[in-house]
Amino acid sequence: MADLEETLARLAGEFWAWRVATAPDSPDDLPRLERPPGWAPDWSAAAIAERRRRLAGLRGRHQALDVSAAPVAVQVNTRLLGCALDRSTWELDLLRAWQRNPGFYLDQSLVPVYNVLLGQAPFTPERAGAILRLLRQVPTVLRQARENLAGQAAEPFAASALRRLADADARLASAMDALASFLPQAEAAELPAATRDAAAALRGYRDWLSGGRPAFEAAASAGPQTLAFLLHRVALLPYPAQRLREQARQERTRAVALEAVLRRRHGGPSRPGAASVPGEETPRASGASDLLARQHAAEEQVRRFYAERGLLTQPPALRHYRFAALPPYLEPLTWLGVCDDLTSPARADEDAVRYVAGPSADLPYFERAAAADPRTAIAHEGVHAQQLALAWRHPDPARRHFYDSVPNEGIAFYNEELMLTSGLFDDSPAGAAFIASAMRLRALRVEIDVALALGELTPDEAAGQLARLVPMDEETAWEEAVFFAGNPGQGLSYQAGKLQVLDLLAAAAGDDGLDLQDFHDRLWREGNVPLVLQRWELLGDRGQLDTADQLAADVPEPGRP
Repeated sequence: MADLEETLARLAGEFWAWRVATAPDSPDDLPRLERPPGWAPDWSAAAIAERRRRLAGLRGRHQALDVSAAPVAVQVNTRLLGCALDRSTWELDLLRAWQRNPGFYLDQSLVPVYNVLLGQAPFTPERAGAILRLLRQVPTVLRQARENLAGQAAEPFAASALRRLADADARLASAMDALASFLPQAEAAELPAATRDAAAALRGYRDWLSGGRPAFEAAASAGPQTLAFLLHRVALLPYPAQRLREQARQERTRAVALEAVLRRRHGGPSRPGAASVPGEETPRASGASDLLARQHAAEEQVRRFYAERGLLTQPPALRHYRFAALPPYLEPLTWLGVCDDLTSPARADEDAVRYVAGPSADLPYFERAAAADPRTAIAHEGVHAQQLALAWRHPDPARRHFYDSVPNEGIAFYNEELMLTSGLFDDSPAGAAFIASAMRLRALRVEIDVALALGELTPDEAAGQLARLVPMDEETAWEEAVFFAGNPGQGLSYQAGKLQVLDLLAAAAGDDGLDLQDFHDRLWREGNVPLVLQRWELLGDRGQLDTADQLAADVPEPGRP
């Protein structure tokens, strides 16, 4: 058995070393990876062929493992590696964003630069050198984009990419101009030329997309098989897509009712959505420094709240989640992704940071709520910061990696309602109303996500529904719709994960000896592990895993285009 565990650990180590070097970049914060020294993105035909070759070898070795007689923990780790291998297959041969989605190459060319910028100052020569290297790679990645997308791209994704590209060159130039004074002198001197070349490549890519749009005829929808493969082989969800929709519709109804009750309780209008964005009726911080001070105090309050209510252990050494002023070199680039730094396994002790602009009348949906009550962000993004810090220190290396959004987002979404029902927002009408509004949003995301994947909605139609039914500002609605169209399964992960957490809690609570704090401590620590595997390990119940496997058996193995 020791030999088997050693073989599995060695295989997992090889996989993750490969994955860190080859996984696509994402505008989302949870999948971010700290790349190896000297890394640069490569989506050439040769690089893609090498990805497939290496993935096939790793998969063959994984399939050769016989863990049927191994302890449950070893079997769980084996299934985890299978999920990670399946995600890689899904990306390369089913979702095929590298062939279908022109916006994918904005993520692969510019998001690597953005990710290096997200860490807090100072900019060492090594870090500044990485920025220059990645900027110089932008023209190469965008040339690869033209080769890979020709005859394969979907027109709705091209339209979305062109919208993002409209002033991308000017925004990049503005950001790098602001960055220069933060860099060592030698690297600052090389920055203008690297920036000019990258900006020119963005303009060339924009012109190519504009001219090629009539030939982009592929469907934007992922299709039912691509969605099912993700749901049941990667996320190990025991519910088919239609069942997820039914659950979400019930939850949306509950959220509408809850918001009406909360608004009446706190003396506001009882009609849900009466405020165009929750929080607008509450005075916000008077300036950026005031907002930062309020958030830092609120984060300490939330930590005490967990401890005093016996909800979640707060180790003294556990790092913090802090708002920080948005640096001038990041402000033009926030369209590239979530503007925070959750750090990495190598920096797990550093405070996680969310960069914020000063309060204003036109803040987007989430930022407006955070300005009114910073605890709305602490209750979700702050949970990601704590959960990742705990998981990165997990004694089992197999449990330290991000596999899929469902458990991570499910825990954070569950925590929002946990904080509401435990009384954290009793003194905050705006905060309480936002939690209910966000519940409506996450339920609606399921419907939007599935409908986009099945081709029942276009991104424009999805954005219109989000703006009207949450309600939320049009810009945030558009960004959400386009992201979910290109990343099926991510939008539904919040609601699906939360319902699985509640189901696990209810099953565990059948034993009168349940300690809620112990349950949450374990849940946070194991927060990267799909919840059907957590259920198997915690309760000895693999029924939901078997259901997921039965659903997966109906999904054909992916064929290559």
